[in-house]
Amino acid sequence: MTILMKFFVTESFWFTVLRCITPILFATCASLVANISGVYFLGVEGCMTVAALCGVLGSGFSGSLFLGMLCGMVSGTLYSLLQAYCVLRLRAQTIITGIALNLAAAGGSEFLLYTLTGDKNASNSLPSLVFPVVNIPLIEDIPVVGNILSGHNVLTYLSFIAAICVFIMMKHTRFGIKLRAVGEMPAAAESVGIKVDGVRYKALFISGILASFGGMYLSMGYIHRFTTGMVAGRGYISLATEAMTGGNALMGILSSFLYAFGNSISIHLQNFGFDPYLITIVPYVFIIVFYIIFSLARKLREKDGKA
Repeated sequence: MTILMKFFVTESFWFTVLRCITPILFATCASLVANISGVYFLGVEGCMTVAALCGVLGSGFSGSLFLGMLCGMVSGTLYSLLQAYCVLRLRAQTIITGIALNLAAAGGSEFLLYTLTGDKNASNSLPSLVFPVVNIPLIEDIPVVGNILSGHNVLTYLSFIAAICVFIMMKHTRFGIKLRAVGEMPAAAESVGIKVDGVRYKALFISGILASFGGMYLSMGYIHRFTTGMVAGRGYISLATEAMTGGNALMGILSSFLYAFGNSISIHLQNFGFDPYLITIVPYVFIIVFYIIFSLARKLREKDGKA
């Protein structure tokens, strides 16, 4: 406990928390949009992997950050639409399709990296561009607070903006109403003229964009290269953090914070001589524990409601 308190009170710890929340928050929002539409976006892990690689390749070979971002967005979106096509058009089983596409993304990204650059595990030979760091005027001059909130990658701030936009879309737009209707009662939605599959394609399109930014942050923000396995299960974790949102994107910030908090602890524990392989499980244990608590609390509320 004494060791934990040493870095709980440091600015660097909370700065790291905000860094770690970025990819999981994007992924949580991506899972939320897809799942509300009635499509279980299990392929978010592979989507992030594909976007992380293509963003690096695009920016590295073109020398343009914009083109790199475009490559990452397009590749991730096409990947999500591929799952949509398999599930909605071919009527393939959702979970099997998601797992298959994730495995294809993991192996295919490694193969593509080696084919195009000659690198086996990391894009060390390709000078990739990175998203800029933003220093917030006025806030950066505030003691302590400025050192925590300012100086992050632009995608960190964009992830919070994305969560707010998803919340507004779900609660205050016609498309959000259609999205919820399609997810809750597709037959009823279709009876009033809503094209169910069309809405779901749009939902997966939006999810692909969101997940792509989460993947690109890992390779073009968090670190400055692509490495195999760098998504490290964040896509799968986002399915748990999304389940704790209750369909509210703003709650996604809180559930993503739980993972980021655990991830930050595991990073700082490395400075105290703990086994690096052991402490990597800390963020996942955090999410498992809180998800169990959340599930039990929800069951108790449902039981009380029925009583």
